[in-house]
Amino acid sequence: MLKVEPIPAFQDNYIWAIHDGHCAAVVDPGESAPVEAFLAREGLTLGAIVITHHHGDHQGGVAGLLAVHPTAPDGAPLPVIGPAGERIGARTVAVREGDTVNVAHPSLQLKVLDVPGHTAGHVAYVADLPGAGPSVFCGDTLFASGCGRLFEGSPAQMLSSLDKLAALPGATRVYCAHEYTRSNVRFARAVEPHNAELAAWEARVDALRAVGAPTVPTTIGQEREVNPFLRSRVPAVREAVAAHAGGVAGNDAAAFGALRGWKDDFR
Repeated sequence: MLKVEPIPAFQDNYIWAIHDGHCAAVVDPGESAPVEAFLAREGLTLGAIVITHHHGDHQGGVAGLLAVHPTAPDGAPLPVIGPAGERIGARTVAVREGDTVNVAHPSLQLKVLDVPGHTAGHVAYVADLPGAGPSVFCGDTLFASGCGRLFEGSPAQMLSSLDKLAALPGATRVYCAHEYTRSNVRFARAVEPHNAELAAWEARVDALRAVGAPTVPTTIGQEREVNPFLRSRVPAVREAVAAHAGGVAGNDAAAFGALRGWKDDFR
């Protein structure tokens, strides 16, 4: 049986720990100190590091972790799994879409999806975790009620990546890497003020954040109902984008780009 737990880092990052009560794999350790504190508190041994993309707040802690944990529990070099298309420090396993990675400690299998847009070589990891269920670790591609900025990719690339994630089973838990939900919901409400599911979700988000609780994971099914970036083809969303932009976008990618641009400037 596996558990997935958030390790808060920086101002609003989540490093995800997947563990079996003995060994843990950590996803996107931007800094090492919070991971070390979590491992010590829970009595866990580090078994693997998993990276979704090259930004420093997702891999900045790798060197520090390797300095303390150079080997896995079986004595082999600690595996550092990361996208083949990006520069990942100390990476030992380069992955791309179609690959399946078998992690030994803890025992889990990760299927890789290419999800470019936020960065050029961003990947996501899909798993069916005993005890935790279907899960996707999506870094900064898909957020609760939002998506990442387009730093290196095009609107068409990000739309395709989000379509890929949206096609996962509805029960799939979405483990994203930032606590951006409250601001994302504010924007989503501006886009779809009459979305009843979104209104209910906003109340839930406010209640969770009032007590300092994470708003993630959500699920793919919920994101389909409340996330404007998974709903950019929905007529109400297209109409809102057209009204904001002062004209109707010519195709799906252009409409998505206009929506993402709206969010970039939203205050």
